[in-house]
Amino acid sequence: MSFVLQKKLANAPQARGKLYVSPEEKSIIERCKQGDLAAFNELVKRYEKPVYNFAYRLTGSYDDANDVAQDAFVRVFNAIGSFRGDASFTTWLFRITTNVFLDERKKAKAHPQTSLDEQMELGESAVARQIEDPGPSPEALTEEAERGKILQDAVSSLPEYQRTMVVLYHSQQKSYEEIAEIMDLPIGTVKSRLNRARLALKEKLTPLRELFNA
Repeated sequence: MSFVLQKKLANAPQARGKLYVSPEEKSIIERCKQGDLAAFNELVKRYEKPVYNFAYRLTGSYDDANDVAQDAFVRVFNAIGSFRGDASFTTWLFRITTNVFLDERKKAKAHPQTSLDEQMELGESAVARQIEDPGPSPEALTEEAERGKILQDAVSSLPEYQRTMVVLYHSQQKSYEEIAEIMDLPIGTVKSRLNRARLALKEKLTPLRELFNA
């Protein structure tokens, strides 16, 4: 029997790298730089789902993810003129989203508030992709949701920088180089922090080994 999470963390995806930007997309970005609101709305439609999913993986909260995603696109709108194309647009966009998340965390630590944690269920995410049986039983779905919730909570308990790297690498399929660009860190730092994050996750989830047995 294998520890599923350990296998996932140990086996890096093979296909990683910068996404190709089509001439059509370049045209949209150029129109955005000229102040074309319709073009910006089109850009938002193209990227709102991956940005929101990324924000949810970082925050573990639907409401917080929505706030981060909205703030990220506001920053994109204000800074689109500075986008030079040195990195892929998605790398630039994820860098802004990451900065919004980290800024919000700093504010939360500086001004802590008491709130009720919402009861969350994973929607269309990694849980759905993990189920190979086209017709899983309600019990199987419940178990998968429980595993997904436990994993999300474990990731959310990591320090912000480690959490962001884990999400970028394992959920968003970003390469070490892209993560280094997004977080403005040396690749060596990215690798060491990601490795520490994996070890921390393994330690947190080892007592729940039975839930993750294949």
